[in-house]
Amino acid sequence: MARKPKLDTILADAVDVARDALAEIAGAQEVGDHLGVFAEGERLVTHRFVSQKKGYQGWTWFATLARVPRAKVKDLTVCEVGIVAGEDSLLAPAWVPWADRLAKEEIEAAQAEENAESDGATENDDAQAEDSAVNEEHNGSSDDAEKIAGTETEESEETEPEAATHKSPARRQVRRRRTAQRTAARRRAAQRNRTRKEN
Repeated sequence: MARKPKLDTILADAVDVARDALAEIAGAQEVGDHLGVFAEGERLVTHRFVSQKKGYQGWTWFATLARVPRAKVKDLTVCEVGIVAGEDSLLAPAWVPWADRLAKEEIEAAQAEENAESDGATENDDAQAEDSAVNEEHNGSSDDAEKIAGTETEESEETEPEAATHKSPARRQVRRRRTAQRTAARRRAAQRNRTRKEN
């Protein structure tokens, strides 16, 4: 069985040193009466004081002091200072996970919001499917417009990859619009040429 450490008298008498050390982390009025000194080891003691800090009822301040052999009071070392809870201390309530703190109404509201988001996603999928169907219907007319466009369109198609059929509907719309603009420009140019020849 381990032998109980002997209380060092020099360290036990250094109450003022312990109080001064606590003054660095607490106000002088927050450190109350000296509760006692306890031997932690050879030439190692802990002084305890009553806590008068607001909101820390039942807590105790502590200061642990040590010294080397043959050291005097002026050569003492402050190892640690702090405040610890006692048996009658006011403590914060136990932590409860966020999900367990939710009220029933909040859970129902969150579920309703999730359901609304999933319904919105389904509607978006349906709208995209309709858009793709409409785009497929217009592909025939766009193919005809590309034939009218001539060699310029054919060259641009040769430079595009074969995966062009997998482009998004928005890109397909832009492509159809450009093709239609080129076709209209060619028709206007052809019309101007005809009128010049007739004149």
